[in-house]
Amino acid sequence: MTLAAEPMQAPATSTPSCCTRESLIKIPYPDPPTLHLPYLTESEIRSRRSSRQPSRSSSPAPSTILQSDLSNLARNTQIDVRLLAEIMVHLAQIPTDREISAPLVNGLEKVKFEDADEDTLTASVYGSRYAAEDLPKFEMPEREMPKEVAYRMIKDDLTLDGTPTLNLASFVTTYMEDEAEKLMTECFSKNFIDYEEYPVSADIQNRCVSMIAKLFNIPTSDENSNAMGTSTIGSSEAIMLAVLAMKKLWQNKRKAEGKPFDRPNIIMNSAVQVCWEKAARYFDVEERYVYCTAERYVIDPKQAVDLIDENTIGICAILGTTYTGEYEDVKAINDLLIQRNIDVPIHVDAASGGFVAPFINPGLLWDFRLEKVVSINVSGHKYGLVYPGVGWVVWRDPKFLPKELIFNINYLGADQASFTLNFSRGASQIIGQYYQLIRLGKHGYRSIMLNLTRTADYLAANLEQLGFIVMSQKGGRGLPLVACRLDPSKEKAYDEFAIAHQLRERGWVVPAYTMAPHCDQLKLMRVVVREDFTRSRCDALIADFKLACQTLDSMDDKKIEEHKEHFKHMRRHATRTGRHHRMNSHFSDETHSLQGKTGKTHAIC
Repeated sequence: MTLAAEPMQAPATSTPSCCTRESLIKIPYPDPPTLHLPYLTESEIRSRRSSRQPSRSSSPAPSTILQSDLSNLARNTQIDVRLLAEIMVHLAQIPTDREISAPLVNGLEKVKFEDADEDTLTASVYGSRYAAEDLPKFEMPEREMPKEVAYRMIKDDLTLDGTPTLNLASFVTTYMEDEAEKLMTECFSKNFIDYEEYPVSADIQNRCVSMIAKLFNIPTSDENSNAMGTSTIGSSEAIMLAVLAMKKLWQNKRKAEGKPFDRPNIIMNSAVQVCWEKAARYFDVEERYVYCTAERYVIDPKQAVDLIDENTIGICAILGTTYTGEYEDVKAINDLLIQRNIDVPIHVDAASGGFVAPFINPGLLWDFRLEKVVSINVSGHKYGLVYPGVGWVVWRDPKFLPKELIFNINYLGADQASFTLNFSRGASQIIGQYYQLIRLGKHGYRSIMLNLTRTADYLAANLEQLGFIVMSQKGGRGLPLVACRLDPSKEKAYDEFAIAHQLRERGWVVPAYTMAPHCDQLKLMRVVVREDFTRSRCDALIADFKLACQTLDSMDDKKIEEHKEHFKHMRRHATRTGRHHRMNSHFSDETHSLQGKTGKTHAIC
């Protein structure tokens, strides 16, 4: 990944008609939505239940520990017992020989089966011996297998995954046009880092950086401007790079003043995504949190600025928080810093909102129009509408990017400046981003984001009618998502996790979360409205929301308790493949993260 410099440009004489403030702020909303609340008779409910196939889309529970161990772990770590099955899924533990050889069902080792035929030349994949054997899982096989068989066996295994379009927990793009997919497929073999061999791919990255920087109002009209940016694997890497830059800049300043530089801190909202905790922990920076409350789910600007001391390297402001999708008040933080004459930079985490706010709410001041904003990251694979994983990070000026972090290298015949946590990577996602930027243009992005905003508002209105309290913003004042919770005044015997489980049985992945610390253990559900979440699909979700509530309302207290126990059991033991996923118990007792300390659920991005 090379650092791309933003070209200077004379001030534009006029604003394109598709992006005028008047045309974007005044969103032409349709008439108030007609609430889709179909009435279901008891016979229809029974018929609907019996006609549905049992869903296999419930999340795998990577746990093999005993129930008593799980309960003790929950008490010791203050993590909800239902959430323990979800942690450590990315850090794999290598199974022992005994565990590999253990039968799936006790006693099965005594049953002898006749070996399958050795003949691999068959007209049918399922007539080969490979269909009668378990797929290799822990060690490479000694012999090869036919390519058709390998393809079919893996494809069959993958059918047990959930359906991406029904996964409303994630912001990540699940649809691209065939032409975009074809372009990306043709670039699979290109190593993006080889600029000598693939100079056009490298230049396409620079074009994307320039377009995104201008979208964020980089001041290119200033002849002394020299903005920089680069592509990343996603916003997590972009945030790591931004934190490194802020830390090194602060250290250099402290060294020049002859002051200690060993206790840096960074200020952020307690509802940050886990990558911010990682960045602080990995790079030895103290986290200072502005805690949410039961009424406020974003950072408080005054509290944030009050936390600043001589060791503060920067403030993180989020354009679209993970839980409720709200935009934090970056301008208020910026103004307080100027008012108090405090030399501390702001980094804006626009992972989700960077491709939404410029088209739906262009009058919102959050970007490089604010002088204290020195760097911004955005995820191309969220509302940038590209498959995972690609992200972008832009700096206002090279002075905010210390030279000692940049490596000038000659690799494969080309000189390049590199600031990255990885090296070799494919060019496909960058090509996909460029396709979307020039294919859709500003008008196309605005059209899509406006549709998503309308759909989110329509869904929110229906859920309010069903008795939910909507916690997210409407009318384009936040991300196109719906965060909601049960009305406590209705004193339901079930909670948001029970509704999420009911929806999952119908194929939907609508997660329930425990809110950030100091929010009275508030529970909520979140529906992310993505490009392929149409009005028709939204109607289907509304109907299933209503049916889920009707089902739970019809249960007495005993049935509700049995439902909870069934839910816990499924989360601990059941998987789509019928096999237990191994939880890496070596690290299950961590208490250093916000989740480990408070039971906060890290929402999916």
